[in-house]
Parts: sequence; structure tokens; C-alpha cells
Amino acid sequence: MVLSSGRERVSSLDSDEVKVQGLVREHRSAVMAAALRATGDHQVAEEIVQETFLRAWRNPQAFVGSQASPRGWLLTVTRHLLADRWRARVRRRSAEAAACSPDIHEEPGFDGALEAELIRTAMGRLSKEHREVLVQCVWLQRTVSEAATALGIPTGTVKSRTYYALRSLRLILEEMGYER
Repeated sequence: MVLSSGRERVSSLDSDEVKVQGLVREHRSAVMAAALRATGDHQVAEEIVQETFLRAWRNPQAFVGSQASPRGWLLTVTRHLLADRWRARVRRRSAEAAACSPDIHEEPGFDGALEAELIRTAMGRLSKEHREVLVQCVWLQRTVSEAATALGIPTGTVKSRTYYALRSLRLILEEMGYER
């Protein structure tokens, strides 16, 4: 709030507002990193960060003076905003698909659609080699030898790539806030 009396301006900020500004300085880079990892889009990540800190500014009692970690609270808000964004995108795609195919009577469950979108996004962040081996072994349900033949690589390579691909996929999904 800016008070003016003549030529003199006195700026006084509410103590909660000062604390929120401190949170922004201290935790903005961590929130931005999480949003950027999850979205892969700098502009979208910036929107998520702005909304996260806007919610912190509107609700300072959620973390000011509490024993909870402010960073944990901010990252939880960020995760919820990302989930809301994915849900909206899934709903929009479902509505577009329904408009194109009015004969579809049964829609997949909302949770299943959200999960599928999260996995699709996470798969896109894997290396080409890891993605290929998961498509062969999981999506196409091929055996290790069938996948090795299809990819033109040794069976041992298929096994190790599958192990590391699943491990990477799990880490990416955790970074995106997916918990099973």
C-alpha cells in the first residue's frame, strides 16, 4: 500500500505480504523447475508459477507461522494446478472426439484418461531407445526375443533398456506429481 502526503511517499507493506515476497525470492526457481519439468513449455510453466504465488499471496495463513514447509506447500499447489491443466486438456480432447464421433456411447473413466495423458507426456520425455523398447515389450506385449528381433538389437540390450526405461518413466511420473 502506498500512502502519499504531499511530495512524500511512504511505502508500507503488510507483514504477510513481505513474507510472501520472501517466499517468491526463495522458492521461485524450485517451483519454476518443477513446472517446467512437468510441462516442457516455458510459457505454460511461467503461468503455473504465477498462479502458485498468487494463491500464496491470497492465502498466506496456509504457510506463514505454520510448521509445514513453505516449499512443500508451494510445490503441492503447483502439482494441483498442473493436474487441473491436464484435466482441462483431457476434457477438451474428449469433447472434440465426441463431436467428431457422436456414435461413441461409452467414454473412458476420467481417472483413466488423466493417467493415460500423464503417461503419454512422460513417454515423450524418454529417450528414443527407451520409448521403443517399452512400446515393443509393454504396448505390443512382445517377448524379449521378439522385441530384440523387431528392433535389431541383442536380447540383453532389450532387457537392460527395459529396466532403465521403466526406472526413468517412474522418476518422470514422480516429478510430474503422479502417485499411485
